[in-house]
Amino acid sequence: MKSIKTELKQLNENLSKMIATENIILYSAAEQLFKAGGKRLRPAIIFLISKLISTDNSISTEQKRLAEITEIIHTASLLHDDIVDNCDTRRGISTVHTVFNNKVAVLAGDFLFAQSSWYLANLNNLNVVKTISKIITDFAEGEIQQGIKSFDSLISVEEYIEKSFYKTASLLACSCKATTILNKSNEKVQNDFYLYGKHLGLAFQIIDDILDLTGLSKNLGKPAGSDLKNGNLTAPLILALKQKSKLKQIIDEEFQFKQTVNEAIDIIKSTNSIQKAKDIAEENIQLAIHILKNKDSYQNNKEISLLTYYILDRIN
Repeated sequence: MKSIKTELKQLNENLSKMIATENIILYSAAEQLFKAGGKRLRPAIIFLISKLISTDNSISTEQKRLAEITEIIHTASLLHDDIVDNCDTRRGISTVHTVFNNKVAVLAGDFLFAQSSWYLANLNNLNVVKTISKIITDFAEGEIQQGIKSFDSLISVEEYIEKSFYKTASLLACSCKATTILNKSNEKVQNDFYLYGKHLGLAFQIIDDILDLTGLSKNLGKPAGSDLKNGNLTAPLILALKQKSKLKQIIDEEFQFKQTVNEAIDIIKSTNSIQKAKDIAEENIQLAIHILKNKDSYQNNKEISLLTYYILDRIN
């Protein structure tokens, strides 16, 4: 992503200033997660879309601020997720609630949501405010759906996809759309990039869930198998349930023992469900790529296409 290297460097510098607060505990808590790094995938997508749809291959000041806002919202959601999922580490670093406590981590997450809202309001664009505000509502909806369906062996793939939209894809869909609103793009372009972000987000979540079963903890940003342990039933498991009745018994017992998580992973790997889940992710990637290639004006789409395919390549 050579073309946006400067913007990504500036984004990291700006994020530190944007979360500044006189309360040392809140600042330390928020900074703890930012220090853990991350790929800055969401800001990168916003930058690349900005360049793609502009007449002079540029990124506006407002679009740069939107990228920062999006990353703050994402970070705030991780603070709360880590508490709900009882994760001790994130990207190899101790999670905020482990370093401090649950109360501080919740307040730090709330603080980041509040900061993002303040900067969002200062964009002075009501349509962007409406679009981005929807993300925070969707986060809550996704967490509730996940909680209700915890250890529920009757969950369908459709319910899993819906939950994944709320928890992951909504952020990308809405931020991609907001990028086009700031460009004063027409409604068709806005809807196109909303769908692009939605399909990209769904693919990202499915691949993440596959990696939870097949990847190494050091590459995941969280312990392997943590989804299963927390009762978060994902695509590979849901698809394998139709083939292996033993999985239902293990789920109903709520993975009481550490070895049952490994047993479940082995059973899933003995089926073709991981490949089936990957096929669903690939279908979403192809739908996203189709949107990019469907416009004559998007000829300069090589970098964003490569980033889109990168989502899928994470498990190859």
